[in-house]
Amino acid sequence: MENLRYPIGRFNPDREKESHDWHIWMLAETPHRLKDAVSGLDREQLDTPYRPGGWTLRQVVHHLPDSHLYGYLRFKRALTEERPTVSPFDQDKWSHLPDSRLNIDVSIDFLEALHQRWVGLLHSMRSEQFQKGYRHPEWGFLTLEDSLRLYSWHCRHHLAHISSLRERMNW
Repeated sequence: MENLRYPIGRFNPDREKESHDWHIWMLAETPHRLKDAVSGLDREQLDTPYRPGGWTLRQVVHHLPDSHLYGYLRFKRALTEERPTVSPFDQDKWSHLPDSRLNIDVSIDFLEALHQRWVGLLHSMRSEQFQKGYRHPEWGFLTLEDSLRLYSWHCRHHLAHISSLRERMNW
């Protein structure tokens, strides 16, 4: 079950040692990879959980811009405030709200626009700005460097949920 839940492993900032540019590239690529990952899936397939008790592929697609909007705003706050405390959100409850049943194209388009903004911001940052950060009530202090690694991992994590289900189901 652990492999179904974490197909690329749990997030570990010490394992995510690629360059800033690589992680930024991953954020830029994710909307395109997401579109490719769900290409050709029908309604029934999109409404299939990626694991027993897990979200459906539709919920995963809608979750990405929900989570990444928070990530983008956390970056902006950390760049303009001194170690702000950010609020968590209940992603499981959000995944059951009515907008998580919309057509996935809405969230793919939203993610693409959001990532264009975020990548633009990231490319403008000086290396020392990646040492700024924010306080999360559950995770403690995160530098923007570790946060970038987290959101890059998050992209690959959810893309792997989709691709591994497609592979298991032979879709």
